[in-house]
Amino acid sequence: MEKVNLVIIGFGGMGSYHVELAKMSEHVVPVGAFDIDEKVHEKIREKGLRVYRSYQEVLADESVDAVLIATPNDVHKKLVIRALESGKHVLCEKPVTLNTTELKEILAVAEKTGRTFMVHQNRRYDQDFLIVKRMIQEKSIGDVYRIESRVQGANGIPGDWRHLKAQGGGMVLDWGVHLLDQLLFMVDSKIKHVSANLSFILGDEVDDGFVSTITFENGVTAHIEVGTTNFIKLPRWYVLGTNGTAVIRDWDLSGEVVIATENLHNSQPTPIQAGQGLTKTMAPPSEEATETRALPAPLEMETSLYNNFADVILKQATPIVKNEEVYRVLTLIEAIFKAAEENKVIENFDTI
Repeated sequence: MEKVNLVIIGFGGMGSYHVELAKMSEHVVPVGAFDIDEKVHEKIREKGLRVYRSYQEVLADESVDAVLIATPNDVHKKLVIRALESGKHVLCEKPVTLNTTELKEILAVAEKTGRTFMVHQNRRYDQDFLIVKRMIQEKSIGDVYRIESRVQGANGIPGDWRHLKAQGGGMVLDWGVHLLDQLLFMVDSKIKHVSANLSFILGDEVDDGFVSTITFENGVTAHIEVGTTNFIKLPRWYVLGTNGTAVIRDWDLSGEVVIATENLHNSQPTPIQAGQGLTKTMAPPSEEATETRALPAPLEMETSLYNNFADVILKQATPIVKNEEVYRVLTLIEAIFKAAEENKVIENFDTI
């Protein structure tokens, strides 16, 4: 059986994590790693991998079929292009580049060399996301018209280079790229317009959080939010449909779905005391008007991202993460930065 020999470039937190991911695949074999920091070389050996002394040594090794790029964001383009031109296939961490211009350069080289180039959008496999995707696909709460997707913490911006603009730091390019990729992967519609606000509470030169409202032509509105100074977190997902509401509170998949029954419009809610007045509009519905259900099971992906990467190389399979999808996410990120900088709604940028 054919195998894809893989070398990992950059052996920080994500680089070492990729060793375990690759080992779980059927056709990808992690054989070595390269990192400019000699302090991590012993960690590479502990994983049973060969330590390469330079990037050129990796590219010159004819036994190496592919590289995984897990370096700071600003050097992705250079490393990817060198690998492609050396005949290697490439799997690159997100964000693939800092802008669409750099990605176009990579795609041109990939086409010219005929090598496989894919981006590691691993959070398409998150169980919470696949539950929401299933609800939209199956219309289990009716037609979904609003999606709120958040990740929030109180630990600030992680690491060192993620604080630096030149190296592609900030939360839009860190967590934002995941949430936006998930959103575009499940909402089948062209984007109508985008607004955004970036936060700089911590005093860094890059954003420590952001909020963006994305409106699609099919009527879906998405609220995407990332925060790093939140000591009380809001739910990971809050989804509104024409026949129900769903909440997923965290990655532990705690949450529920509340569905309207056929009695919704036939039973009147009892007014409640709200502050200094009464309200029927904001009162809870009567017991017979709604039904609470458990969250549905997540959708199942056909194969892992690493198995798919190998299948694309060995069998010309269709990539799970298509490069045109990656490009569209970067286009949306550029619109978010522009909307925040110019304090205006951005329209007419979506090319699908």
